[in-house]
Amino acid sequence: MANFAKPSAPRFTVEVYQNEFLPEGGRDVHAIVTVTATGGAAATRAAAADGTAAVVIMVDCSGSMEYPPEKMRGAREATAAAVDTLRDGTAFAVIAGTHVAKEVYPGQGRLAVADPTTRAQAKEALRGLSSGGGTAIGTWLRLADGLLRGSTAVIRHGILLTDGRNEHEEPGVLRATLDACAGRFTCDARGVGTDWEVKEVTGIASALLGSADIVADPAHLTEDFTRMMENVMGKEVADVALRLWTPVGAEIQYVKQVAPAVQDLTDRRVAAGPRAGDYPTGSWGDESREYHVCVRVPGAAVGQEMLAARATLVLPGAAGGSETVLAQGLVRAVWTTDLAASTAISPQVAHYTGQAELAQAIQQGLEARKLGDVDGATAKLGRAVQLASASGNADTAKLLAKVVDVVDAVAGTVRLKARVADADEMTLETRSTQTVRVKKS
Repeated sequence: MANFAKPSAPRFTVEVYQNEFLPEGGRDVHAIVTVTATGGAAATRAAAADGTAAVVIMVDCSGSMEYPPEKMRGAREATAAAVDTLRDGTAFAVIAGTHVAKEVYPGQGRLAVADPTTRAQAKEALRGLSSGGGTAIGTWLRLADGLLRGSTAVIRHGILLTDGRNEHEEPGVLRATLDACAGRFTCDARGVGTDWEVKEVTGIASALLGSADIVADPAHLTEDFTRMMENVMGKEVADVALRLWTPVGAEIQYVKQVAPAVQDLTDRRVAAGPRAGDYPTGSWGDESREYHVCVRVPGAAVGQEMLAARATLVLPGAAGGSETVLAQGLVRAVWTTDLAASTAISPQVAHYTGQAELAQAIQQGLEARKLGDVDGATAKLGRAVQLASASGNADTAKLLAKVVDVVDAVAGTVRLKARVADADEMTLETRSTQTVRVKKS
């Protein structure tokens, strides 16, 4: 474990958990890379004061937001609460989204700077929000991207709320928009009510390295928006990359964030010099995240050992300047004839492999249920109950219990419920990727 952060910056550390021992002929090395950032409170206050944070809130104002009227009212109140949560010095804007995107505040293609006056003006402008029109989420994101690109802020973030499906835009257009925006800003996405598409909302959050969730009851929007904005205000470092270097003959098989949620980063690799690639991690505050790295190494004789990979946290330099190495950890491989050593599984690797399987089992089980495949849904959701029970994931276990009747959690024996509320099914699907930390010994 090494730390290279400057004294004035948040302190990053990297810890690697693995069983480095391989049997003769073994080639796949698994490791959990834990990244922790601490001591950033002072940097957070400085970021806001220096105007290095910018946030754009995108509010669905399509016609369906008026049914029931509580949705539109809740959205106005929640956005006002989020504006109140902005620290002085933070750049911000509010967008009304329908089949087109319109600037609500401050307008004229610019961002306002948060202070008592601009917060009051923004909340006054929110009173005029009304519903009408369709839904084309790509237009909202493109306008947010344009506003944020005009800012010098280091932390660039969006908050997006929708209550419906992206019906007035081709799926390819939204996909292209997300590809264009990726790396330029991060974004949290929320679905209010139960008439939106889970895969669309989670897809937006995944592409833009943010969180996704359901707010089934509009009465809870204010609480959720306030919590989201507080989280944004806690960010102090953006665009941090996890750089993986491998020696000749070794290849990265996959890289997945596994805590606090499962997020596959494998296809997001950007070349970073000979035998090295960068994987985006987004913005950081005081927090810890964990990544599952799988490296395939060339075979070696018993008794040999090698550096399988070097994991380095890198912060790009401003305006093309030199990058900063924040922390570093090493992944090793050692070949042995000791069967006990080579067959042991790292508790961290075992735990997060199970959490990733849990997420997949839930998603596959719910899809089978939608298709009327009772046996398939029962098997997958039963496996999910078993995994949730074994790992102590109590929150997911509670959500599963609203979709299936649990006969035996340890064995994974369940029966599908005849009737399931849309909100319960959507909550389980939306939160399926959320994981619990490995229990520290």
